[in-house]
Amino acid sequence: MSYTLTIGLEIHAELKTKTKMFCNSANDPFNSEPNVHICPVCMAHPGTLPVINKEAVKHVLKVGIALGGKLADFSEFDRKNYFYPDIPKGYQISQCKYPLVSGGTLNGVKLERIHLEEDTATSIHEGSKGSLVDYNRAGVPLMELVTTPTIHSAEEASVFARELQLLLRTLGVSDANMEKGEMRVEANISISDKPGQLGTKVEVKNLNSFRSVERAVAYEVDRMTKILDGGEGEIIQETRGWDEGKQSTFSQRKKESAHDYRYFPDPDLPKLQLSEIPELSPSVLKKEMPELPWEKRARLIRDYSLKPISVDLFLGDFVLGKFFEDTVALLKNKKLVALAENYLTSDVVGLGKGGVSVGALTSTSFAKLIHMIDEGKLSSRGAKDTLAVMHDKGGDPEVIAKEKGFIQTNDESALKAICEKIIKDNPKVAEEYRSGKVVAMQFLVGQGMKASKGSANPETLKKLLERALK
Repeated sequence: MSYTLTIGLEIHAELKTKTKMFCNSANDPFNSEPNVHICPVCMAHPGTLPVINKEAVKHVLKVGIALGGKLADFSEFDRKNYFYPDIPKGYQISQCKYPLVSGGTLNGVKLERIHLEEDTATSIHEGSKGSLVDYNRAGVPLMELVTTPTIHSAEEASVFARELQLLLRTLGVSDANMEKGEMRVEANISISDKPGQLGTKVEVKNLNSFRSVERAVAYEVDRMTKILDGGEGEIIQETRGWDEGKQSTFSQRKKESAHDYRYFPDPDLPKLQLSEIPELSPSVLKKEMPELPWEKRARLIRDYSLKPISVDLFLGDFVLGKFFEDTVALLKNKKLVALAENYLTSDVVGLGKGGVSVGALTSTSFAKLIHMIDEGKLSSRGAKDTLAVMHDKGGDPEVIAKEKGFIQTNDESALKAICEKIIKDNPKVAEEYRSGKVVAMQFLVGQGMKASKGSANPETLKKLLERALK
């Protein structure tokens, strides 16, 4: 039987602030020492009172503006009650009825809400030895974005999450590193054989990579389909975890409803009338907004005719993207821009040790190198070797190329001697060429480039070899 897949996403992102959400403990959940960034407030000592982190509120409102959501005028924080060791208070401060942002869209997917809450501590399970809890993460500002159930493929869900990660990084509100748990995706998945009607929803947690999102959805669709097609049992509404090692989901608990958490307004926190806070007004926030990813993507393609893979690279790596734009500002035409794009996305990226890095390069020196390549002063080999030196040590490309003997030569008298020696040292290959094996010329040219240490103009070299072999 054919089924329609429907997915709704709930994405949590830890926000970049100096302190936690409701206290002045440092927002540093990845400190190597456990339980050092804690205080009486985030550890729920009796008599302590929380204070709202204004910067965290500002971050969420900026995300809302970027996604075209409706910013709340009135908002409040609620207590979400449940017992677990990673919540020392016995409840989590979150938002229920009055989120900071309602609606909005991203990649054509409609959003339900974006709200702000505090993160939980980190539980460390050691099997028979028991479990430990590190409270460095407890109380870290956590943004939760909830989509409407309008996604219909695993790929669409993954693309949505990638675009959100890029937005959060562009706004500077979160590093959103999924491997570190700074961004966590939960997928609400259902299948139905009735058009326009949702099936029983299953929530899958512990998705810490985009690939895991896609694989978890695929696994659940297969599992649910077998249940429905087999006619035995039924899909139950539950929370399931994702086991990366087994590449499968497993049941964790029956899915709770909102009333199970007994939400009620937190009496220790003030209500927020955002219109009364000048620095959080939409007009002020809009002035602080950077160029958004989709705006920049369209501009890079429109202005520079870049390849899609290059656009994604420059969007995802802010340092490389800025370096590219600083460089092309010094170049005169699209031909040079295309040359700069190619060398940046292949050679410069390849030179980075342990990740993409421009090293000691400057946009001025790199632009000069591009001009030298275009003017025929450097061969491809000479350009790569010069670039490697520039990347590691910096310097002027012309000075480096002259010192290292990389300047491309068109001096036929000098190259003629090299050609004669190449033919003499490779008589068999020379004879093969004379016998009609045209590809043999590639080997001879290669030997000539090697003998000249990459400084020979390959076209001139080929012309002289052909003349000598007649």
